[in-house]
Amino acid sequence: MISAAWEHDATWIALPVESLHDDFFQLETRVAGHVVQKFINYGLKVAVVGNIDVWLARSGALRDLVYETNLGHAFWFVSDFKELERRLTMISASTTRRTVR
Repeated sequence: MISAAWEHDATWIALPVESLHDDFFQLETRVAGHVVQKFINYGLKVAVVGNIDVWLARSGALRDLVYETNLGHAFWFVSDFKELERRLTMISASTTRRTVR
Protein backbone atom coordinates (compact mmCIF):
# COMPACT_ATOMS: atom_id res chain seq x y z
CA MET A 1 0.00 0.00 0.00
CA ILE A 2 2.83 2.40 0.85
CA SER A 3 4.57 1.57 -2.41
CA ALA A 4 1.38 2.22 -4.39
CA ALA A 5 0.85 5.51 -2.57
CA TRP A 6 4.35 6.66 -3.44
CA GLU A 7 3.96 5.51 -7.02
CA HIS A 8 0.89 7.74 -7.38
CA ASP A 9 2.24 10.67 -5.32
CA ALA A 10 -0.56 10.19 -2.80
CA THR A 11 -0.54 12.22 0.38
CA TRP A 12 -3.39 10.39 2.12
CA ILE A 13 -4.29 6.73 2.52
CA ALA A 14 -7.96 5.91 3.17
CA LEU A 15 -8.39 2.69 5.13
CA PRO A 16 -11.96 1.36 5.09
CA VAL A 17 -13.01 0.09 8.52
CA GLU A 18 -14.02 -3.23 6.94
CA SER A 19 -10.42 -3.83 5.84
CA LEU A 20 -9.04 -3.56 9.37
CA HIS A 21 -8.77 -6.42 11.83
CA ASP A 22 -10.56 -6.07 15.17
CA ASP A 23 -7.15 -5.78 16.86
CA PHE A 24 -6.69 -2.39 15.21
CA PHE A 25 -9.45 -0.96 17.41
CA GLN A 26 -8.25 -2.63 20.61
CA LEU A 27 -5.52 -0.19 21.56
CA GLU A 28 -3.88 -2.52 24.05
CA THR A 29 -2.74 -4.64 21.07
CA ARG A 30 -0.80 -1.62 19.72
CA VAL A 31 -1.70 -2.63 16.16
CA ALA A 32 -3.19 0.79 15.35
CA GLY A 33 -0.10 2.57 16.62
CA HIS A 34 2.26 0.39 14.60
CA VAL A 35 0.21 0.69 11.42
CA VAL A 36 -0.23 4.44 11.62
CA GLN A 37 3.40 5.03 12.61
CA LYS A 38 4.58 3.09 9.57
CA PHE A 39 2.53 5.29 7.23
CA ILE A 40 3.65 8.48 8.96
CA ASN A 41 7.30 7.38 8.82
CA TYR A 42 6.90 7.26 5.05
CA GLY A 43 5.32 10.71 4.94
CA LEU A 44 1.77 9.50 4.39
CA LYS A 45 -1.35 10.59 6.21
CA VAL A 46 -4.09 8.15 7.19
CA ALA A 47 -7.88 8.30 7.33
CA VAL A 48 -9.84 5.39 8.78
CA VAL A 49 -13.16 5.55 6.93
CA GLY A 50 -16.38 4.05 8.26
CA ASN A 51 -18.55 3.53 11.28
CA ILE A 52 -16.62 2.64 14.44
CA ASP A 53 -19.45 3.22 16.93
CA VAL A 54 -19.25 -0.36 18.22
CA TRP A 55 -15.59 0.11 19.09
CA LEU A 56 -16.12 3.57 20.56
CA ALA A 57 -18.80 2.20 22.89
CA ARG A 58 -16.31 -0.34 24.23
CA SER A 59 -13.29 1.87 24.79
CA GLY A 60 -12.81 5.25 26.40
CA ALA A 61 -9.18 5.17 25.26
CA LEU A 62 -10.27 4.78 21.65
CA ARG A 63 -12.77 7.64 22.02
CA ASP A 64 -9.92 9.81 23.34
CA LEU A 65 -7.65 8.75 20.47
CA VAL A 66 -10.31 9.57 17.87
CA TYR A 67 -10.95 12.96 19.44
CA GLU A 68 -7.26 13.89 19.64
CA THR A 69 -6.23 12.63 16.21
CA ASN A 70 -9.18 14.31 14.52
CA LEU A 71 -7.86 17.66 15.80
CA GLY A 72 -4.66 17.14 13.82
CA HIS A 73 -3.72 16.86 10.17
CA ALA A 74 -2.10 13.44 9.85
CA PHE A 75 -4.47 10.75 11.16
CA TRP A 76 -8.27 10.92 11.13
CA PHE A 77 -11.27 8.78 11.79
CA VAL A 78 -14.14 9.80 9.48
CA SER A 79 -17.60 8.31 9.06
CA ASP A 80 -17.58 8.15 5.26
CA PHE A 81 -15.79 9.32 2.14
CA LYS A 82 -17.90 12.49 1.94
CA GLU A 83 -16.60 13.55 5.34
CA LEU A 84 -13.04 12.76 4.24
CA GLU A 85 -13.50 14.85 1.11
CA ARG A 86 -14.94 17.74 3.14
CA ARG A 87 -12.02 17.70 5.57
CA LEU A 88 -9.44 17.49 2.79
CA THR A 89 -11.10 20.42 1.04
CA MET A 90 -10.95 22.44 4.26
CA ILE A 91 -7.24 21.72 4.66
CA SER A 92 -6.58 22.61 1.04
CA ALA A 93 -8.44 25.91 1.38
CA SER A 94 -6.62 26.68 4.62
CA THR A 95 -3.23 25.97 3.05
CA THR A 96 -4.06 28.09 0.01
CA ARG A 97 -5.07 31.04 2.18
CA ARG A 98 -1.80 30.84 4.10
CA THR A 99 0.43 30.68 1.03
CA VAL A 100 -1.31 33.18 -1.25
CA ARG A 101 -0.39 36.81 -0.58
